[in-house]
Amino acid sequence: MMRFGLFGTGHWAAETHAAALEAHPRAELAGVWGRNQDKAAALATRYGVPAFDDVDALIEACDAVAVALPPQVQAEIAVRAATAGRHLLLDKPLALTVADADRVVEAAAGSGAASVVFFTGRYQPDVAGFIAATAAAGGWHTANVIRFASIFQPSSPYAQSPWRREHGALWDIGPHALAVLLPVLGRVTRVAATDGPGGLVHLLLSHADGATSTVSLTLDAPPESVAAEFVLYGENGIERLPNGGGSAATAFAVAIDQLLAEVDAGTRDHRCDVRFGREVVAVLAAAETARTQATVVELSA
Repeated sequence: MMRFGLFGTGHWAAETHAAALEAHPRAELAGVWGRNQDKAAALATRYGVPAFDDVDALIEACDAVAVALPPQVQAEIAVRAATAGRHLLLDKPLALTVADADRVVEAAAGSGAASVVFFTGRYQPDVAGFIAATAAAGGWHTANVIRFASIFQPSSPYAQSPWRREHGALWDIGPHALAVLLPVLGRVTRVAATDGPGGLVHLLLSHADGATSTVSLTLDAPPESVAAEFVLYGENGIERLPNGGGSAATAFAVAIDQLLAEVDAGTRDHRCDVRFGREVVAVLAAAETARTQATVVELSA
């Protein structure tokens, strides 16, 4: 049984992380910490565990951390947890800067902590199967990705999310697009980006093997134009990413399984570990520079 400390008290923490941890046969929820102590106490009471008012005290009380917090907060907690030898079950994006992502990677490597970053689709069987099959087939020339969400409606649990309002779709749903693109088309070497109306951001990506891709994202689409499309074009024809099945909590349970498998086997080579999380952050940071400075950004190998 692995004891998990949960860091975060919002909708995602309560309905995805905590729900999956409580139901998992090999996981024990050891306690909850949040920036708002009242919310931490309420969530802890809901799941019958202690609420902690000190980050390091909860790290001390667990074997692994599950983090559902804004990325700039997550990165600091992840460094402290990994340095203490705790395993990491983190959310996307790993951090908001490459420097912070590097700190997490270095801390995990230094202590030998296992790590998994929760890019939701990567833990849904149909999406994971699509990625494996298309990556093995190869021969893809380009991909077009559209992710139009509408999360700022009054009924949305994320309507009041400050970090999503500040950093937008690039950082919130961009990681989901990249988590599929990178294993299929390869490492990104060049990024161009521009803004559009309604919080839109458009990316043009060049990949190491010569493929290109376009990504269009927003969190503030009109409800009538919410869309999610991922289409590959190449020598094998046209392939479309399936929508993904099951709840986020079901996918998170798979992520727990995979972290436990890493720990059991003593391996540290998970395909969505903090090193992959850092690769995604590097592309997002390059895109941020490209869109704000109206330039093309080259990424080093």
